[in-house]
Amino acid sequence: MSTQTPAMAAAPANPSANRRMLLMFGILLVSYVVNAMDRQIFPLLAADVRKEYGFSLADIGLLSTIFTLGMAVAGWPTGYLLARFSRKTVLQIGIAIFSVGTLLTAFAVSMSDMLLFRAATGIGEAMQLTALIAIATTAFVRSRAIAVGAVNASFGIGAIIGPLMAHPALAAYGSWRAPIILFGAIGFVVMIMITFTVDAALTEVEGRDNGAKLVGGATTLMNRNTIVLTVLSMIGGLIIYGYLGMYPVFLREQLHFTPADTGQVMSIYGLGVLCSLIGGWLGDRFSPRAVLGLAFLAATGLGYLLFSSAASFTAQASLSFVWGFIVSGTIYVNLAGFHVKSVSSQLADRASGAFVTSLYGAAAIAGYLIGWLAGLGGWGQAGLLQVTLLSAIAALLSLAIRPEAMSVRAVTQ
Repeated sequence: MSTQTPAMAAAPANPSANRRMLLMFGILLVSYVVNAMDRQIFPLLAADVRKEYGFSLADIGLLSTIFTLGMAVAGWPTGYLLARFSRKTVLQIGIAIFSVGTLLTAFAVSMSDMLLFRAATGIGEAMQLTALIAIATTAFVRSRAIAVGAVNASFGIGAIIGPLMAHPALAAYGSWRAPIILFGAIGFVVMIMITFTVDAALTEVEGRDNGAKLVGGATTLMNRNTIVLTVLSMIGGLIIYGYLGMYPVFLREQLHFTPADTGQVMSIYGLGVLCSLIGGWLGDRFSPRAVLGLAFLAATGLGYLLFSSAASFTAQASLSFVWGFIVSGTIYVNLAGFHVKSVSSQLADRASGAFVTSLYGAAAIAGYLIGWLAGLGGWGQAGLLQVTLLSAIAALLSLAIRPEAMSVRAVTQ
């Protein structure tokens, strides 16, 4: 049964209460920073894992992105769980599953159990992310895309910190397992913080913010905008996680970057992701056709330059920064935000689940696919097919979105 009450539906109007809401939201964002730290370090450590176990390039690509299969499986059901249990409860369970799966990864003995543990982390992340997006978009109605941008910016912070922390731990203990265990343990610390500092005034609010409420939007998920955005999210999953899953392997094995240089490039990518607040601002103020269409168009050129043209550290670092802003900071953020905007506020939880399932369902095969393509015809061809071509198709599909059918904010007395 739902834990939400009418009292929870009205967000506080006084400055002190608003500051408290932002502080609680900040603590939730810290939980996603920890998540991102693990997400970034496994691809960074993938070459070491591959060497120890003798995995193929395609196998390590699958391990790098298999967690997205768990996210795809859990994303949609989590939307329904959120209709029956509090968002805080679902989020906490998700963090616990993610942290346990991360710790167990360090003790895997074969490809099969490592795949299982990595997939389990995806189930946990789906629960955490779906709840977090629902909280962000219903607690901060005035700036929903910016709120999602803040969630993604926290991923960027983790993407910066993760590689920087992983390299010293790897050097100190001489094992790729040390950073994995460290970040898994931190997850439980964050759970304790959330338990005692975050309450229903933030997590269970329903589509109101200081006198603003939502009107319009589809009353079912079977609508034109959601369908188009679902296809775009699937393409986005292949693009984003083709990069995240295998780009560090490309740097180390194709361009022969050192682990330290690879970590620095990925941290600079994280700096680009910090621009997610700008990407969210764009989504709150301009047409989804223009924002997604132009961003996907930019991704077509970036894909070619990353995998076929640039070879120096400076070039790869610069392109990765732009990739972080355009692809992760703008495309990802606004796919999530527009999914929620496409429906009425009552369907926000389920729309978040649909976004997670569609994007991460495709992402589950992204690492394997780009690794297979690279093994077949080289990294240049892999980037051309999986990033450049798919981005061009997505740019055209963005024109089919109907902005006038999305929910909007109406100010009440």
